[in-house]
Amino acid sequence: MIPRVHKRGSNTFGLLSYLYGKGTHEEHVDPHLVAAWDSFAPDPGRDPQATKRHLRQLLDQPVQALAESRRPAKHVWHLSVRAAPDDPVLSDEQWGEIARRMVAATGIAPAADEAGCRWAAVRHADDHIHIIATLVREDGRRPRLNNDAKRSQAEARLIEAEYGLKQLSTGDGTAAQRPTSAERHKAQRQGRERTAREELRESVRRAVTGARSEEEFFDRLAAAGLLIRKREAPSGDLLGYKVALPDDRNKNGEPVFYPGARLAPDLSLPRIRERWSADPDKTGSPDSPGSASPNSPSAARRRTATAAWVAIGVVEDGDDAVAAAYVAATGEVLDALAKTSAAHTRSELRDAANAFERASRSHIRAVRGHDRALRQAARDLVHGGPALGRGEDGASTAMVIDMLFFLVTAAAHWHARKGQAQQAEAASRAAEHLRNAYRPAATQPLGVLYQHGRRLSQPVLQRQTALLRETLPSLAEKILAEPGWYALAATIAEADAAGHDPAALLSDAVESRELGTADSVSDVLVWRLRRRADLPADATGIPKNRTVKNPAKVRPATARATTSGRRFGEEAPGHTR
Repeated sequence: MIPRVHKRGSNTFGLLSYLYGKGTHEEHVDPHLVAAWDSFAPDPGRDPQATKRHLRQLLDQPVQALAESRRPAKHVWHLSVRAAPDDPVLSDEQWGEIARRMVAATGIAPAADEAGCRWAAVRHADDHIHIIATLVREDGRRPRLNNDAKRSQAEARLIEAEYGLKQLSTGDGTAAQRPTSAERHKAQRQGRERTAREELRESVRRAVTGARSEEEFFDRLAAAGLLIRKREAPSGDLLGYKVALPDDRNKNGEPVFYPGARLAPDLSLPRIRERWSADPDKTGSPDSPGSASPNSPSAARRRTATAAWVAIGVVEDGDDAVAAAYVAATGEVLDALAKTSAAHTRSELRDAANAFERASRSHIRAVRGHDRALRQAARDLVHGGPALGRGEDGASTAMVIDMLFFLVTAAAHWHARKGQAQQAEAASRAAEHLRNAYRPAATQPLGVLYQHGRRLSQPVLQRQTALLRETLPSLAEKILAEPGWYALAATIAEADAAGHDPAALLSDAVESRELGTADSVSDVLVWRLRRRADLPADATGIPKNRTVKNPAKVRPATARATTSGRRFGEEAPGHTR
C-alpha cells in the first residue's frame, strides 16, 4: 500500500472537480465517497441532489469562519492511497476504514477528536482512493501535521499486515521522484515504454558514470542527444542544470526540462561535483598485468574485477560512510558495464543497473575519495569501448559479472543490516539480473575450459585431485562431483605451468569467503584463480600435460573480504542450464 502526501493547494473546488471528473483519459470510473468527517456528507458522485460546490462549501466552512488574515494560504491537504498491483480489490467499506485510519495517523482527524479537520475520501478506481481535507480544525486551530508523510507510511505498514496485503518497505527520503500520473499518461499517448523523467534519469546517470569534470559530463549529455539548459550566477559560476528530451514538449510546443535534482537526489550538480572533487588526478589507471592492451574492453573488465573484489571487503567490514561511497560507486560500474556490454548480456545488465539505482543511495552520506578505484573502473569500462562477447573479451565479461554479483550481494546485506529495506530489496533484484546475465556470458568460455580439462592426462588429473583433497578437504568432494571440475582442473594446470603454487592459490581463493552454500564451487574458483594468477580470462595457452615441479610462490592477495550467499550457476559451465 502506497500513501502519498501531495503538495498543499488553495482550491478545494478544483481538486474536487478532478476527483469527481472523468480523468485525463476517462480512467475515473464511478467516483464516489467511501468515508468523510460526517456520515451525512453529500456525495456528488452517487447522490443526484448533491453537488461539488455544496461539498466544497462544507469542507471550507472552518476556513471561511476565520478572519481573512488568519486563513492559511494553502489550506487544501491531499493524500492518495494506492494498493500494490498484486493486492486484491478492496471493498468500499475497507477503503473507508483505511481512510479513517490515515486521517487519524497523520493528524488531520485524530481518533476521538471531535474538533478535527473536515475531510472526504473519494474512490474513482479499484486500486486507490484520494483524501481531501481542509487545514483548519472545527475549533479554529491548525492541525499538527509534523511528519505526516512518514506517519502515513507507518500506518500503511500496519494496514498491510492486518489486511493481508503485500508488505512494502518504508522509504527514507532518498528515492528518486516517481513519475506523476500525467507523465505516465503522456508517455502512453506518445507510445513510449517509459516516461521522459525515467529516460532522462538513465541518460544522465550514464553520462556521469566515470566522468571527471563538468566539461566531460556536459559533452556526454550533448552526445546523448539531450537538450541542456545551464543556470549561472551573476558571476558566471555554474549553479545547476536542466535537461530535456528533444521530442518531449508541453502544450505550447516547448521542451519540458527537468533539473538534475528532480531526476534523482544524487544527480544534482553539487552532488555530482562531490564525485569529481575526490578524484586525485585526471589520468587513467595503469594497465594491469596480462596480454590485453591498456584500453581494451577485456583489460578494463579485468581491472574492474579486481576493484570489485577489494570493494567487497570494504562494504562488509568498513566504516559506514566509506561503505556507502563504495555502494554508490558500484552503481556507476554497473551503468558502465551495461553501456559497453555485448548484445547477449545487454538487457539483463541494463536491468541490473536500473534496479541497483535505488540501492546506490541511502540516508548514510557517502564520504567520497575512498571509492576512486571503483569510479576509475567505471571510467575504464567506458573508455575501453563496447565488448564483442567472445574470446578473452567474453571470458573477462563473465569474470567481472561474477565479481560484481558478490559485490552487489554484499551491498544487499549491508543495506539490510542498516535497516534500509528498499535498498536491500533493490540490490537483491540487481543480483538476480546479474545471475541471468552471467549464464550466457560464462557458457562459452567455461565450456572451452571444460573441454581442455577433459583432455588433461590421467596422471595430471590424479595429482590435481589429490591436491584438491589436501588443500580443500571440506569442499573437495563437492567440487569433484561437479562437471565444472574439469574447467577448474584446466585453470589449475595453467596456473601451475605459469609458475604459481596451486595450493596457495586455492587456499587464498576460499579462505576469505564462505563457499559452503555455493551451487557451483568450481565455477566460482575458476574466476578467482584466473584473476589472482593474472591468467588470460579465456583458455589460451593451457598446457595439456605439463606441470611445474618447483612453482614460485604466488603474490599475496590484494585484499581480503567476507561475504556469504548462494552462488549462481547451477550446472557445469559449457552445459545446457
